[in-house]
Amino acid sequence: MPIHFGTDGWRAVISDSFTFGNLRMVSQAIADAVASDHWDKFDSVDAKKIVIGYDTRFLSDRFAGEVARVLAANGFSVLLAQSDSPTPAVSYAVKNNNAIAGVMITASHNAPRYNGVKLKGAFGGSALPEQCRRVEVYINDNEEQARGPNLMDFKKAREAGLIQKFNPLPAYFDHLRTLIKTDVIAENPQRFVADAMYGSGRGVIKSFLQGTGCEVYEIRGEMNPGFGGVHPEPIAKNLGALSSAVSSGFGSFGVVTDGDADRIGAMDERGNFVDPHKIMALSLKYLVEKRGMSGSVVRTVSTTRMLDRLAKRYGFKIHETPVGFNHIADIMMGEDVLIGGEESGGISFKGHIPEGDGPIMGLLVVEMLAASGKSLGEMVEDLLADVGPAFYERVDLRLSRPVAKAEMTEFLTKKAPAEIGGAKVGEISQRDGVKYIMEDDSWLLIRPSGTEPVLRVYAEGRTQEMVKALLGYGRKVAESVV
Repeated sequence: MPIHFGTDGWRAVISDSFTFGNLRMVSQAIADAVASDHWDKFDSVDAKKIVIGYDTRFLSDRFAGEVARVLAANGFSVLLAQSDSPTPAVSYAVKNNNAIAGVMITASHNAPRYNGVKLKGAFGGSALPEQCRRVEVYINDNEEQARGPNLMDFKKAREAGLIQKFNPLPAYFDHLRTLIKTDVIAENPQRFVADAMYGSGRGVIKSFLQGTGCEVYEIRGEMNPGFGGVHPEPIAKNLGALSSAVSSGFGSFGVVTDGDADRIGAMDERGNFVDPHKIMALSLKYLVEKRGMSGSVVRTVSTTRMLDRLAKRYGFKIHETPVGFNHIADIMMGEDVLIGGEESGGISFKGHIPEGDGPIMGLLVVEMLAASGKSLGEMVEDLLADVGPAFYERVDLRLSRPVAKAEMTEFLTKKAPAEIGGAKVGEISQRDGVKYIMEDDSWLLIRPSGTEPVLRVYAEGRTQEMVKALLGYGRKVAESVV
């Protein structure tokens, strides 16, 4: 199977396609791409320095060491994380150490049998699409030319100073202290559950809050490469352990990060999942109304329009992007953005790197609760009374074969209904898939996954009945496309 290096890097099944041999080939292509004239070079950046991190998956530490060996053999100076670390901490280390690039060994929220490579740019976010395409060009070219990877003995590279181990967390924590108001938290310490889902966010939120008076009870924080048989994705169906911990009285709410800690979710005192839509809307309200901050708002096509209503109230510009945090990052680097995020839980805000960050958003939730004196459930109720109601659901339809996106978009646009669930269709967007936007701000989005043969159907409605109507129509029309 050919290696496809997409906009979020490369993911594959361990020992099937994700092998040491294929990883060396990818690493050599990364070395070639970074060294080429097509890679962005900045005066303040060390063109020969690359940061490498890894998560808690099976063999991730060994895979990271193998990447380091290849990069060292190509003349790069490598900073290799000394233990599993959150993706945002590694991304911040790239920028903080003036490195030209970063490599993160992770398959993020995917099933335990997967591993992967995420490529980071010098600015501290996902590498640009054209940079990822350049890596794929070198993968194919090296294979055609039968040009194998350069490889250096790990011990000799260490002795030569080409591979240095480091801890990315201290500098990351120093940076977070400029963005999270620990004094506010210390005035009203919180008692809550932190769920690391056995991922590389383990211990991070708890460690950061030491000295604030918070009582943090961490679950699923031990090393478990199989993730306890649960996908490390912070969605309601995977959070039985967190619900049990909160209902058992170990905390008055919960925050949860995914496998590599670049996504966030939460749970209120009653065991209700608080999804990233609500977290992002609550964060926007807090940053504006309590901290007095301003700037534009960026959300993906699949993210709540509560943000649109809030942005309109504040007089802020709002941007809608295709799915993928790299699109959000492009705008964050180009203008004054207050907050940007997506429905999957990747969120960042002003002053931080353009990268989804689970720990910082979990800490912001703690700060918001400390400042408000309310429970998380009460804050959500206030939010929905203010800019809601908003009910959201997503259904993934597994396909026997991939769907051609252009053909699907054309078909769904031509077959657009006049109304769904008694509400008129007021607008049709083709930004990423096809999105029908109702006159009451409800919406239905149908788009094929960019990584697997799945058709995703998203819906947000003003009532639960409207969501059911939207999803019902979405399922029907999606099946006709297939």
